Amino acid sequence: MAGETLRYAAVMTLAGIGIPVLAALNARLGSRIGSPAAAATILFAVALCGAAATMIATRGTPALAAAPGQPRHLFLAGLLVAFYVLSVTWVAPLFGLGNAIMFVLLGQLVSAAVIDQFGLMGAIVRQVTPMRGAGIALMAAGVFLAQRG
Repeated sequence: MAGETLRYAAVMTLAGIGIPVLAALNARLGSRIGSPAAAATILFAVALCGAAATMIATRGTPALAAAPGQPRHLFLAGLLVAFYVLSVTWVAPLFGLGNAIMFVLLGQLVSAAVIDQFGLMGAIVRQVTPMRGAGIALMAAGVFLAQRG
């Protein structure tokens, strides 16, 4: 792998490691305080502080002025993040963290392949070749096999 590709892969691997950790921590918080919605609200408040601090540190505040002129559908990403956090905070303690994350992964694989195949939402087109399709199918089979084990 080239240096830049390796760096991107490392960052995304760390982000992937963070997803189940986030789910476990927030699910536990939701259970302890008795409300998945309250736990999600706390998570978003902490996340907002972290994102705002990063924006300020990287001098990104002028970019906020461009936000009102953007297509409204682009802001739906915030609702998708809220849905993920709320659903995993609610489901993980009842379904198991591993089960919840495996099905999240399955959904990510399928939707990412569709987005890449058709270049949806401005994504780079990356064909779902037979080899890539087989890889996704193997991952899906792994999710289902893990449920039986």
